[in-house]
Amino acid sequence: MTELGGCVHRPPGGWSESSPALIERLDDLPLDRLGDLLADSEAAGSRIARRLVDEWADRTNRFDRPGEALFGARVGERLVGVCGLNVDPYAGDDRIGRVRHLYVLVSFRRRGVGRQLVARVIESARDRFDSLRLRTDNEAAARLYVAMGFRAGAERGEFTHILELGRRPG
Repeated sequence: MTELGGCVHRPPGGWSESSPALIERLDDLPLDRLGDLLADSEAAGSRIARRLVDEWADRTNRFDRPGEALFGARVGERLVGVCGLNVDPYAGDDRIGRVRHLYVLVSFRRRGVGRQLVARVIESARDRFDSLRLRTDNEAAARLYVAMGFRAGAERGEFTHILELGRRPG
């Protein structure tokens, strides 16, 4: 267990400039550690971190259904990013997951933190889901998702990107 209440995920091959963060599963939302993310997100004109906090507070989304998880990226004692995995509420199929609330502090972008978070979500999703979907209107995020194997494509506007994980036997 870590002090944030989750498992530590170290990137394969150890640490490098392109993999600076520890990725941890967050079993509780450390509101006292989210101040930087909230301020940064709102200053950048994004409501991602605010929606995460609000949904957690009103119990709309606690990432606690089977297969769901919330991950945090930590550098030292500082929480520098978050990304979640939900059952896709728009799919009507509990084998389809949804990437939610990816946000990395502006000062930590282009260092591989977002890639680490999304990789951890994909790794976790393979145990439960056949595909992952998401919606983004952020061009940089869209490029990241495509570089990680997602393909662009929308059905009825419910998602902008999808990643087929493949069905497991049995």
